[in-house]
Amino acid sequence: MTRQTGTGTLYAVSDLHVTYPENRALVTDALHPTSERDWLIVAGDVGELVADIEWALTVLAERFARVFWVPGNHELWTPSDDPCRLRGVARYEHLVALCRRLGVRTPEDPYERWEGPGGPVTVAPLFVLYDYTFHAPGTRTKEESLAYAHRTGVVCNDEFLLNPEPHASVDAWCAERVAFTERRLAACPEDVPMVLVNHFPLVRRPTDVLRYPEFAQWCGTTRTADWHRRFAVDTVVYGHLHIPRTTWYDGVRFQEVSIGYPRERASAPIRWPVMPAILPAGDEKP
Repeated sequence: MTRQTGTGTLYAVSDLHVTYPENRALVTDALHPTSERDWLIVAGDVGELVADIEWALTVLAERFARVFWVPGNHELWTPSDDPCRLRGVARYEHLVALCRRLGVRTPEDPYERWEGPGGPVTVAPLFVLYDYTFHAPGTRTKEESLAYAHRTGVVCNDEFLLNPEPHASVDAWCAERVAFTERRLAACPEDVPMVLVNHFPLVRRPTDVLRYPEFAQWCGTTRTADWHRRFAVDTVVYGHLHIPRTTWYDGVRFQEVSIGYPRERASAPIRWPVMPAILPAGDEKP
């Protein structure tokens, strides 16, 4: 585990979606450090094309003292217009190798310790998927939940673009990632709190505000519901929902840091910082 010392800010952002020119411009113009010691967490959904992901992470890695990346569902898609035809685990491993060439930390790398303002904390990038256990209203199984979504027309593109091979299903891939991640978290020192970073929320409650509640089944797993209590956790950083906000569960701060799509920002009643600070924290506990 390596360490950072001195002043600086630990920032976070997710759901850059740089396919959109407006979002690409935000990366170019708005995502800049305020000191040479700033770190940046990128919590997934940079883009769908490998070339776009590489472009964005290259820009950010050149600006910030340290950059962390975790995959979102969009990075795991295999779009028909991407020259990179890798799928599933092979695609994820390809992106991990890309990050390592850029000096960007991933869920496969040693966790690092932030000892700047608000620290010390261990920054733990995670790759934990979903397993359909955030069932749609009135359903009790994956099959019922998916059927409900198809009836309503609210079906995530993952069903068509995210291939989990060599796993038989996304559920199976999720189970493997949960087991791997639990072992790593259990081995972390208990006297240093952690900032857990995952694209998907680790608890279901943030999905309660979704406009279409059936979409929750593509948003996480009940297997992680107690991680913020079982482990020494300061903050959970996530994205995916495109609903940037701060919530507290069991005294632990959950920070959604999505940029989201341009149309969503245009209609948002509250303008959140493009790149909110995780540490030092400005929010007081409720």
